[in-house]
Amino acid sequence: MTGRDGGAALTRDPRAPVVILVRPQMGENIGAAARAMANGGLFDLRLVAPRDGWPQESAFRTSSGAFSILEAATLHATVADAVADLARVFATCPRERHVIKPLLTARGAAAELRAVAAAGLRAGLLFGPERNGLDNDDMARADTLVRFPMNPEFNSLNLGQAVLVMAYEWWNAADATPARVLATHETRIATKAQLENFMRHLLAELDACGFMRVPGKRPIMAQNLFHLFQRGDITEQELRTLHGVVAELTRGRREFGRVVLDENDLPVG
Repeated sequence: MTGRDGGAALTRDPRAPVVILVRPQMGENIGAAARAMANGGLFDLRLVAPRDGWPQESAFRTSSGAFSILEAATLHATVADAVADLARVFATCPRERHVIKPLLTARGAAAELRAVAAAGLRAGLLFGPERNGLDNDDMARADTLVRFPMNPEFNSLNLGQAVLVMAYEWWNAADATPARVLATHETRIATKAQLENFMRHLLAELDACGFMRVPGKRPIMAQNLFHLFQRGDITEQELRTLHGVVAELTRGRREFGRVVLDENDLPVG
């Protein structure tokens, strides 16, 4: 638990990379970065020479409850000190720099960070100050650069957004959530037998009302209806509703000389 009321109980993953904010200028951005870290399962935050010192109340206000990350954050005078215990350092670099280093996308960096973690090594992510980003001395302490593929006409991110991109990619690199699921809530996907039962009900009533009155076309019309209802993930609740619709249409039929049923489903007259 955190030392402040209302904070989220966050678990530290010792394999996750350290986030290092170099000379951050605003407490609000430090808080936004902590919030983004919590979203992606990152916990260890290191601050290199924050402009307004540390701690800052404004950071806690904008962290949305990620208090434990801020309370555990460590303060460092230099980048060299902040990365001293790390085996790999990745530096975010939004602009072209005249240095020779591997350059990865955020997704590629996340994959390498997972590999580093699997090897039992610690890694860090460097983020530069809001105005100008990391300078050449900062990047000299990194072995890999990271650049986000974005709209080249406007690729400006604030500090919290940049941290969120990497936190998301770190989390997503090991996440097994299916790309697409059907949210069925309290019902289930209908079985083929349940669909077959509904189709018998529907076709019987369509025959009774004369919709299938052209014998030569009936097989094709029936097949088209089967294709329609087999195409999607129809749930049991939806089938119950459709059964009810067909039944009520039958009960309410009062035109074209068709049979009219009473409340007990008996013919009237």
